[in-house]
Amino acid sequence: MGLRLQASGAAPPEEVWDRYARTARWSTWSPQVRAVDLPPRIAAGARGAVHGPAGLRADVVVDAVDEAARTWSWTVVLGRPRLPGVRLRLEHGVVAAAGGSRTWLVVRGPAPVVLGYLAPARLALARLVRP
Repeated sequence: MGLRLQASGAAPPEEVWDRYARTARWSTWSPQVRAVDLPPRIAAGARGAVHGPAGLRADVVVDAVDEAARTWSWTVVLGRPRLPGVRLRLEHGVVAAAGGSRTWLVVRGPAPVVLGYLAPARLALARLVRP
């Protein structure tokens, strides 16, 4: 299953992209992120983990980054030890919009997991684009 979400806000696109690109900033706008074990800046091929609530760990691989286009994608495997079939593919982007920026997310994976991720993803995207 695949779904696309987007949010618009007053933060400039350069700032929104920086919030994505610098992994130490993820927990400032994404409340489900407790800690990130990745290099300081996203880069294709980077591998690591993102830690969430209740001890949830997601092993991650950054698949692609296009700084000029302000897009990036990654593959996330939920659970530790890994649970079969709980793999998500996420694609992100940031564009300039009237009065600020717009960010979008396409998430693909098993329907129950994608649907369960919608509420926290919407909240995170709204926080990402606010000043």
